[in-house]
This record gives sequence, structure tokens and C-alpha cells, in this order.
Amino acid sequence: MNEKPELKVDWCTYKAAKYACENWHYSKCLPVGKLVKIGIWEDNKYIGCVLYGRGACQFLNMTYNIKVEEICELVRIALTKHKTAVSQIVAESFKFLKKQNPKMLLIVSFADADQNHIGVIYQAGNWIYTGLTMEGIKNEYIVNGKYMHCRTAGSKGHNTIKWVKENLDFKAVEHITKGKHKYLMPLDKKMRRQIIKLSKPYPKKTCPEGVTGSTSGFQPEGIGSSPISGLKPIKTGEVNGDAK
Repeated sequence: MNEKPELKVDWCTYKAAKYACENWHYSKCLPVGKLVKIGIWEDNKYIGCVLYGRGACQFLNMTYNIKVEEICELVRIALTKHKTAVSQIVAESFKFLKKQNPKMLLIVSFADADQNHIGVIYQAGNWIYTGLTMEGIKNEYIVNGKYMHCRTAGSKGHNTIKWVKENLDFKAVEHITKGKHKYLMPLDKKMRRQIIKLSKPYPKKTCPEGVTGSTSGFQPEGIGSSPISGLKPIKTGEVNGDAK
């Protein structure tokens, strides 16, 4: 019988987080903007990271009547082969986050329906499911085979498909999203009581879903651009086990 590995959760560097996202997450990219980067180790071996940020919606806190520094979004789970359940790894990461940031009350995350994800990791962790959001929105393009948010196209010039075709990729097409499944994790009892009334039945799994892919693999390229006020600054020193 295999022994349970020793799990360690601590800050990781930009270099380690970038390596994990580019090599162990299907998006193959690190979200843009300031991030809280939490590294994961099994038996002192670096196996990946869990990343938190402010997310694409800068007014997300207003939905729950809390301060901006009291909410954040889980934006990436990037892991190589591991023995610990992903739901446990995620749970340990937000316990670590809460310990370092006692004011944090709520974590939000999304499972991308375009990638046939329904959020089995969040369901296993007893997150509160509040339904499908952004369904049918035409706010992305497929440029050179990759998703590009319309805001990113706008930052390069104009956010019209005509301009994108003429300047970025003549084969570019508009993408109408299937939406994203939204999950909430309250970090105290009062917040749970406040949002439990929003709870809906979990969506059912209809096709295979990768263990590291529940968190939206494609995040709009402008995600995380807002300053993460209230979150503890990331340590910049190298840590044992950083990916090279």
C-alpha cells in the first residue's frame, strides 16, 4: 500500500508558476496581470501551482455586497502527475490564502463549458454552484488558433472582426461562448449563509474532464490586470523545488 505523500503549500515564484502553466495546463499560458502564486509540493517535489487573482470582472465584489479585498478568483490549477486529490490540493491552497489574508471572505471560480468542463473538482470540494454565466456572448475571437478576448483585440487596434482579419489573422472568426459554470467557496460561516440561497444543483458530467482542467483553461487575456489590493505580496525569493 502506497504511503500518503507529504503535501506542502507555500508561495512560489513567477518562474515556477509560468513553467507549470506552460507545461502542465492545457491553456499553455500564464494569466496576464498580478497574481497570487501558491506552489504545491509532494514529498519536496514541485508538482505545480494554484493561482488567484482579481479576475475579469472588477466589480465582482458588488454582487455579494463585500469589499474588493474580500474576494478573489481562482484562475489556474496547473499540476503535473501527483498522488493527492486535486480537490484537496485546492482546499489546502485556499486555507493557506485565508491564513495569509484573514479578511478574505469568498473565492470564485469558473469551469469553461467551451472545454466541456463542468467543475468536477469544485463539486468534489463542496463548492456552491450558482449556474451558467456568459452563455451565448460573442466577446472572443479565434486568432491563429487561439482564443483572444475582444478587449485584447481592442488594445492592439480595434475590436471588430474586420480589423482582426485585416491586421492579425485573415482566417480569424468570432467565437460565441457556451458559457462558464460558476462556483463559489465561502471562507466563513456568515458568507456561506449569505450565498447558500444562490445554490443550484450541480451540472452532470457528460464527457471526460481532465483533473487539472476544471478551472477555466482559457481566461480572457486581460484577466488579472487590476491590482490585487488586500492580497499578501508574493515573495520574490527562489524556493526549493522551483521549476527550471
